[in-house]
Formats: sequence, C-alpha cells, structure tokens
Amino acid sequence: MTKIRLEIDEVNIYRPKKRWNLYFIVAIEHPTDEDKMIIATLPKEPIKLSKRHSNSFQFNTDEFGSEGLLVLSREMPLDREINAHIYLRHTRKSIRALGEILKEVELGMGKNSSGIINDLVGSTSTPWLVIAKEAIPIIGKILAKIPDRDFGFLSAFERFGPEFEAQLEIDRKKEFSGDASLVYSWSIEE
Repeated sequence: MTKIRLEIDEVNIYRPKKRWNLYFIVAIEHPTDEDKMIIATLPKEPIKLSKRHSNSFQFNTDEFGSEGLLVLSREMPLDREINAHIYLRHTRKSIRALGEILKEVELGMGKNSSGIINDLVGSTSTPWLVIAKEAIPIIGKILAKIPDRDFGFLSAFERFGPEFEAQLEIDRKKEFSGDASLVYSWSIEE
C-alpha cells in the first residue's frame, strides 16, 4: 500500500519585526469522502520566533533522522492528486490554545461542519475538523474575523507524477499571499 506524507520544513517571514508567534491552518481533502475536506491547526502551540531566529524557522535539520513538522500521512489517492491549502497566522497572545481557533472555524462553518475527529491522517494527536468541500471559500472569511495577523495562504496541491519515481521526496518552496514563504515536502512511502 503506497502512502503519501506532507511535512513543513521551513518558514520565512519578510517583515522587519523579529518576534512572532506563528501557527498554521491546513485544509486538505478528506481521505475517504470526496465531498469533504479536513482542517487542522499546527503545531499544538504557536512557534515562538525571537531575534536569534532572524525571521526564519527550520523544523528539520541536517542531523540523521531529523524530520519536518508532520502534516499528514495517508494512502495515495486513486487519481494520484491531492489538494492542500496552508494558511500562516501570527497571534499576539504569548500563550494561545490553537484548539480554540478550530472551534471558532467550526462555529463559523455552521451546518457545513461534521465535527472534530482524531487519528484521521497519521497523527493521533492532531484533531481534524471535517467540513463540506463546498464550504472551502468560507474559511478565509472566518479567519478574517479571528484577531490574529494573516500572512495569507498557499496551495500545496500535488500531482504525484513520474518525478516521484526518481526520488521519493520532493521539496517545494512557495510564497504565501502575504509577507512569508514556506518550504514543504511531499514524499511517497512504500
């Protein structure tokens, strides 16, 4: 059974400020229901960047066995494509329960939400909100109401083509729609 894995490797901020409390909101296709998407906040607590980080944070290092921030691990979709959106946010609160944000998104979704579940795509500790796929455009409106700084979103859509035959992991670097960029990787596990 072929599995795919998405990890966040590095985030860079292009603003003069040097202190950040960053977190991600990810929206990904549901692994078994094509009419649904799943949403999570990562990591459990915001990533605290200080002056010493120089507006950059690396989740993986050159050390043996080092990995990035796990977003998902699941079976390869039959069409070998997966749609994933990643949002980057900054909270001004030094301590922020990111589960609260997921609850706010769930409330904003109303009838388009099917509730929060665990252990859906390889991470038993990450709660996922299940929503109707048609409700994806609402996410931006809901996030705009949350008083955290928005660095925008990027599409991490992937088509697992022949390039994955030569190498099992491919790094991608993309710019958020705001003042930040992200390095993430898709990999195939046999």
